[in-house]
Amino acid sequence: MASQIHTLHQQLVNKEISCTALIQEKLDALKPNTNQTVNALLDTFALDLAAKVDAKIAKGETIGLLEGIPFGIKDVYMLQGTYTTASSELLKHYKSAYTATAIQKLLDAGAIPVVKENCDSFGHGSSSENTIFGAVKNALNPNLVGGGSSGGSAVNVAKDYTVFSIGGDTGGSVRQPAGYNHVYGLKPSYGRISRYGLMAYASSTDCVGPIAKSVEDIRIVLNVMSGKDPKDQTTYDASAIEAETISDYSNIKTVGYFKNFIDSDAIDSKIKADFLATIEKIKAKGIEVKALDFFKSDILVSTYYTLAMAETASNLSRLDGSNYGNRIEDKNLKESYAVTRSENFSEETKRRIVGGNQVLSQGFSDEIYLKGLALRDAISENFEKDFEAVDIILSPVTPSTPPEIGSSLKDPHAMYLSDAYTVGFSLGQLPTLTVPQGTETGLQITAAKHNDELVLKFANFLKDTI
Repeated sequence: MASQIHTLHQQLVNKEISCTALIQEKLDALKPNTNQTVNALLDTFALDLAAKVDAKIAKGETIGLLEGIPFGIKDVYMLQGTYTTASSELLKHYKSAYTATAIQKLLDAGAIPVVKENCDSFGHGSSSENTIFGAVKNALNPNLVGGGSSGGSAVNVAKDYTVFSIGGDTGGSVRQPAGYNHVYGLKPSYGRISRYGLMAYASSTDCVGPIAKSVEDIRIVLNVMSGKDPKDQTTYDASAIEAETISDYSNIKTVGYFKNFIDSDAIDSKIKADFLATIEKIKAKGIEVKALDFFKSDILVSTYYTLAMAETASNLSRLDGSNYGNRIEDKNLKESYAVTRSENFSEETKRRIVGGNQVLSQGFSDEIYLKGLALRDAISENFEKDFEAVDIILSPVTPSTPPEIGSSLKDPHAMYLSDAYTVGFSLGQLPTLTVPQGTETGLQITAAKHNDELVLKFANFLKDTI
């Protein structure tokens, strides 16, 4: 698909549409909440900004490329003065006191947020069912899950309710729902975009990620949000990625894939067949394809969840109803803390907090947590060797198709395993993009750390090839 951002920008400049009419159109589409993607409409805020854009155009002033473009925000990002609930009972009345850096950069560029989007509570889930606002319904089949945890964001893009949306990816939470809903979803290199103002799930793998319908729109939004932020010490200066450079993919010579992902008994036979057919099409273009060895998917999943649960237990310890959240009073302070957290956290969030406290507890931390850290280092070293042999790693996004709504809640273990093909790249902190091609849930393109440009290049190659 062509860039929606460029198209709408030109229509605004040519006065073919007004910004107010564009924003109202998106708000009207979102209001029925057909797919349960909406936590809050930002109607007054958005229409005020739209009026200012229209006034600039009427005066003949130049507007920026993103100015007046409507977008959605996963409800884990701070936007000053708006509710930021994380789709949780605990924070359902919490109003942001400040704005996240990534969102502020988009506002500074003139983009207009129209909706806070439904997601798994605190990012805990792979289906966007773990939410007080009702399960997100898949854009293609409302009986299926929207994917998680950024399900509302992916569905809104797929349904054209937003031009792009900002999700959050910890272990696949942008890439998996993007695959389930046939759109593009990027997890950039860790540190490329500031996490300041994003509610932390697992700080060592949390990434801000754009979701859109074209590679070009992903590139535009990524450039705006990228860069060093003094409020996030993990960030770094990142050069802008130019449209011309990602149109030339002649320097991509080798592609690798993990044969244990494809030989696994867990992978759906149709996804496997489609993936292998894609590999043959790539070979036909003269690119060398190499089968690579990697850690078994169950090791990846257990390593990721060991570390992620430990970090979320630590990050959510501040939510006790004293400074943040829906406080429930009891007979003393300790009991108030206990009942506040017990009544307000979802079952999945409590499961992850208990698991995290277990692996960090005395007697278990050496045996489990430190082993997880060592395995993460080994995974990163494995990736470094792989990228000495290949330019790109290609993989399925998920081993199976989207489940029906309700089934994941009955089987948390199956939900964790649905992340088997995404979590390894999170542990390696690598740039990874879901593209809506190749299999029923898309393909995943991964490059070496800080090489986000190459991921977008290969996405353009696939768009022209399959």
